[in-house]
Amino acid sequence: MGAAGLTGCSLAPEEGKVEGGDLLSRLRSSGTVKVGVSGEQPFGYIDADGKATGEAPAIAEVIFKRLGIPNVRPIPTQFGALIPGLKALQFDVVSAGMYINPPRCEQVLFSDPDYLMLDAFIVRKGNPHGVKSYEDIAKKGLKMASGTAYAEIGYAEAAGVKNILILPDPVAGRDAVAQGRVDVFAGTNVTVKGVVKNNARVEATEPFQPVVDGKPAYGAGGFAFRPSEKNFRDAFNEELHKLKKSGELLRIVRPFGFTEDEMTDLTVEKLCPGMSGGSSS
Repeated sequence: MGAAGLTGCSLAPEEGKVEGGDLLSRLRSSGTVKVGVSGEQPFGYIDADGKATGEAPAIAEVIFKRLGIPNVRPIPTQFGALIPGLKALQFDVVSAGMYINPPRCEQVLFSDPDYLMLDAFIVRKGNPHGVKSYEDIAKKGLKMASGTAYAEIGYAEAAGVKNILILPDPVAGRDAVAQGRVDVFAGTNVTVKGVVKNNARVEATEPFQPVVDGKPAYGAGGFAFRPSEKNFRDAFNEELHKLKKSGELLRIVRPFGFTEDEMTDLTVEKLCPGMSGGSSS
């Protein structure tokens, strides 16, 4: 964009203000959408060929083509930098399976969720501490690890866990547990199951539903858009709902370890009441 394109900065929407936006039409003209991807399998990551893969990029490829945008360009970044990067215009959409919750809904517009996930822990073989919940970690005074900006950190803190180590990704978490530097790593069930494969020193616990303040803390993930681009989000939602209704969504994500158990009819309005910016669905 040349200097002339910068003169409209004074017309930018207020921080957090929901507006319609024209990004979709601009992306159709350019033919390319930039998506923020974090290195977490199986949600969104860059493969050995430099191509974005995982459940979220796979969904993005299908939906954006149907919206008239044939090219999806991945922009890799740390998970904790996804929302700041989106707000700073480094990419157009967050495509990383990001959990939808009220603190994040205050900053971005989410699509309706494309999956619903339980949590699980990485523990040493045999689960020597008998950990089954965040409350167990707190009661036993264990040291827990999780990923940067993961929702699991808040779940643990709400349960009274005091000793939490923040690591860059689940692989680092697995290694920390195997080496005895932490007692447990908290993540999503599908992530945890995938990362412990073929490692004789660790295992995954049974999946469980986290509870915060007596209510289920739903691990439902979706795509994040800037609040100024409600039209783009709504168009994406329409295509997402078509994939759900036809069963195609499950076929797209099954290669990444997702099953019928992870499919959901939850909406962003249910997860962030009064904060979703409305929807076309």
